[in-house]
Amino acid sequence: MNLELKKAIDQISKDKGLDRDMLVDTLEDAVRTSVLRRFSDDMDVEVTYNDETGDIEVYQFKIVVEDGDVANEDTQIGLTDAREHDPSVQLDDEVGFRVKLEDLGRIAAQSAKQVIIQRMRDAEQEIIYEEYKDRMGEIVSGIIQRRDRGGWVVNLGRTEAILPRDEQIPREHYKRGDRVQALIIEVRKEGRGPQVVISRSHRDYMAALFRREVPEVDDGVVQIMGVARDPGSRAKVAVLSRERDVDPVGACVGVRGSRIQNIVQELRGERIDIVVWSADIATYARNALAPALVSRIVVDEEENLLEVIVPDDQLTNAIGRKGQNVKLAARLLGWKVDIFTETRYNEANAIGHGLEQVASVAEVSIEALLEAGYTSLDKLREASDEELADKLVISQNRIADLRSAINFLAPVVEETPESSAVGLGQGDGADN
Repeated sequence: MNLELKKAIDQISKDKGLDRDMLVDTLEDAVRTSVLRRFSDDMDVEVTYNDETGDIEVYQFKIVVEDGDVANEDTQIGLTDAREHDPSVQLDDEVGFRVKLEDLGRIAAQSAKQVIIQRMRDAEQEIIYEEYKDRMGEIVSGIIQRRDRGGWVVNLGRTEAILPRDEQIPREHYKRGDRVQALIIEVRKEGRGPQVVISRSHRDYMAALFRREVPEVDDGVVQIMGVARDPGSRAKVAVLSRERDVDPVGACVGVRGSRIQNIVQELRGERIDIVVWSADIATYARNALAPALVSRIVVDEEENLLEVIVPDDQLTNAIGRKGQNVKLAARLLGWKVDIFTETRYNEANAIGHGLEQVASVAEVSIEALLEAGYTSLDKLREASDEELADKLVISQNRIADLRSAINFLAPVVEETPESSAVGLGQGDGADN
């Protein structure tokens, strides 16, 4: 009774989490492969593992033929020789002979052992791959093992993961033995086993942290609509409540900021702005640009552009340090965002409106006017006909049309002594 083999199968199944029947099938296939390699690929071999005794039984089968018709001794046996094993056999019957494992030889036995080990390793890797593939988007915890060319190798217990450099939070340093949390973002099949890739800088990692720390997010009452991160520095998270009596911002912040502080601490002090999501893009943009105050927003849906006008003293808040606030807001909104102060926007809008109309009348582009240095109606009025013809390459008729448009949009009002006197006289008459 081979209790040692039986015990080994039971132990491997328990320690590695491998299916016992799969191990037995692997063992039988490995022995069968070694038998064929040792003797002949033509042999008809059947291998069976006896679960009660722990023994492996190998049988070779041959077809019974006439004594003089044996063409292949590996697959055929003469009738006389066959009846020495079983007197009742007939021609074309199949006769089985037990093969002693000792006959496999030391090399064949070693080969079988290697096949068994490799197949068990493949099976274990397949199980690990399937397990971690189903855990994509999940936070895992592991121990920093060693430095790799592409980052750090992290021991997750059943397998190792790679934390690439570009998935680390900037200015975050590790050493061997440190415990680290991260998000599984990819699981790849590779020759040496499944490759699990984890990230601490991914925007989904922040969303996963909110699901872990905020029960209302985990159960779907509060929904995360978007995340924009500058890892390790600042982030904006858009949230929406599915229930009227639940404040999404308050739920995420927690009592005295307890929930948000847990997330900030995990991300090494990354500042997080909680933004209320809105289906109205202008309202959503106002929320996303906080803490800056917004005067008004012009929405250009064709260009997917938002022109945001802020009070003159709010420009710095709106743009943020190194443009961070507007950059994160634009990323969160999915729109291009241009910031203007009220003074600059009003000036540009007034100038632009008049120039566009004049350009249309003269049949030249607004870009051509600006490139020629005509940034206002006054500058166009002051230019001579020769200068306009030279710089804008237009005919005299177009110059005449251009001047008519200028006079219509911004007529010159000349105040005369006569007109002043009339005005005053009318006033005096009225008073009388």
